[in-house]
Amino acid sequence: MELFEQKFQLSMSSKVALLNRITHYIVNRKGKQMRPMFVFLVSKMVSNGEVSERTYRGASVIELIHTATLVHDDVVDESNRRRGFFSINALWKNKIAVLVGDYLLSKGLLLSIDNNDFDLLKIISIAVREMSEGELLQIEKARKLDITEEVYYEIIRQKTATLIAACCCLGAASVKPESSDVENMRKFGELIGMAFQIKDDLFDYGKEQIGKPTGIDIKEQKMTLPLIHVLNNASKKDKKWLINSIKNHNKDQKRVKEVIAFVKANGGLDYAVTKMKEFQVDALNILQKYPESDYRNSLELMVNYVIDRKK
Repeated sequence: MELFEQKFQLSMSSKVALLNRITHYIVNRKGKQMRPMFVFLVSKMVSNGEVSERTYRGASVIELIHTATLVHDDVVDESNRRRGFFSINALWKNKIAVLVGDYLLSKGLLLSIDNNDFDLLKIISIAVREMSEGELLQIEKARKLDITEEVYYEIIRQKTATLIAACCCLGAASVKPESSDVENMRKFGELIGMAFQIKDDLFDYGKEQIGKPTGIDIKEQKMTLPLIHVLNNASKKDKKWLINSIKNHNKDQKRVKEVIAFVKANGGLDYAVTKMKEFQVDALNILQKYPESDYRNSLELMVNYVIDRKK
């Protein structure tokens, strides 16, 4: 990871001093580094401990493109904070933030093209397309509040799972291109991504079903699994009340708390936890096909971390 950090910083460099100042700020406020970890661990698991220059490049490209989408997301959401620090748009305003996002995206694409890693570029480009489609599908559906469980899974598959799937797929493709491991690991990453997003949805109802519920998703009219399950199984009267609350009273704190209490009381959280654990089990089953190694053990720990994390 230390070597990756150096290579990642180099991959961002520019002749423009302002850009270097901003990218330096981004690198020093990075998150959990889960995505590059998936790239390296998968690469090592499928190849008995090998990583190549392609693996480092792949991890850098994923981080560059992921960072670009986060910078753009903060502009779209008018968010002033990211991981407890000021966002790029808060410090340098929207115009610069959008341009920085564009710059990171192009750096990611060029890193692949300059090294003829077209197979890796394809994996990443599909992920970016799907992430955009997932976000737009969510916006479209939020207006009508008519999301079925199937549509919800499609949204989170595209919006969240596709990027983790790309990391795992890329890790395998960097050392064993065109092997069956590439598709196996894509599926593995997708399953973890699904579990990851459901866990995020559960945080909206208060940590570990206690503590102070936040209700941010409800305020933003985002349809998450606990709410979808309860809506689809509620009586006509309760359904009407829930939809009215989300559409017309989502800024009313008391009403939001009532919705949260209703979802909890009607098994919404328990249902979501059950589904999340099904994805976890399916992901772990894929790993069992590989011989035991430190890398497989670490990937198992990461799958369990996704489920057990507290934030």
